[in-house]
Amino acid sequence: MRFAAILFAATLTLGKVAHAGNTPPDAADARSAAQAVEVRPLSAVALYPERHASAQVVALNEARIAAEISGRIETLAVEAGQTIERGALIARIDCRDYLLAQDQARAAVAAAESRLALANQQLGQARALQAKGFVSKEALSSRETEVNVRRADLLQARAQLNTAGHAVGKCEVRSPFPAIVRARLGQVGELAVPGSPLAALIDTRRIEIAAQVQLRDTVSLSKASEIRFEGDGGTRSVRLARISPAIDRQARTVEARLQFVAEALPPGAQGRVLWRESRPHLPAELIVRRDGRLGVFVVNDGRAHFVPLADAQEGRPVGVSLPASTRVLVKGQLVQKDGARVADAPD
Repeated sequence: MRFAAILFAATLTLGKVAHAGNTPPDAADARSAAQAVEVRPLSAVALYPERHASAQVVALNEARIAAEISGRIETLAVEAGQTIERGALIARIDCRDYLLAQDQARAAVAAAESRLALANQQLGQARALQAKGFVSKEALSSRETEVNVRRADLLQARAQLNTAGHAVGKCEVRSPFPAIVRARLGQVGELAVPGSPLAALIDTRRIEIAAQVQLRDTVSLSKASEIRFEGDGGTRSVRLARISPAIDRQARTVEARLQFVAEALPPGAQGRVLWRESRPHLPAELIVRRDGRLGVFVVNDGRAHFVPLADAQEGRPVGVSLPASTRVLVKGQLVQKDGARVADAPD
């Protein structure tokens, strides 16, 4: 009796083993693959990597303000590092000679006006006498010519007066724009001549950021919706002004110029420009290699399809131009085959 029970148990065990062995291997593999597969929309897995480029705040206008007349420097009213407004006094040059020249020109104008008045009076008398036949036409014409000459002399004298006044205006050298004084170049007591530098100024109205951008990042920078500068002085929002088409031969970069949206940082501040890619990127772990090409598996109509990505690199996210609703294989892609049927797992 005991032997019969043992024989029955052995028979039952062998039957289970035989039944398990009769299960088709392909069906088992399919169930295993279906359990390992996970599909999610591109919008749920996409990355938008942050890009950056080294940058420096620069002034578009750095001017060396120079004397325009000759004379001894009486006053230098600025110091290095000082911030000044437009029209602020930079230097005063001895102006006595130019004031004397202005007085002489003013006297010459008065004399020319007197001579013109006399010539007009004489012309009037000549016309009255000519009407009575006491003066010939030639004499009257001579008087008219005299008036024209005196009028020209007056115009010349007035021009000389304006020139002298313009020279007097150059005795005080003033800032042509709001500025930071970079350096004081002249000295009190020195003899200035036209072209002698007095001070070096940085225009604070026209400030930009010069950034050295990698060639591959120029498109993303031009399309970025938000850009910021981080560095000396803190963080500021900026906007793209232009990207130079010229490529640096050694660094293989191009220069981008950006402007501050609000308050600008001072020239010389260094840091970096940061922005995010506007194009969606797939994480590096979703990229697989098939037939020597890198790409990603997407699911369509219950089947996995391999989509090659020309710009893909091992271990780096890659930008794609796929619709946001594209269903991407995020689990099981390493062993997946192109065209294989996959379980329609929920997203």
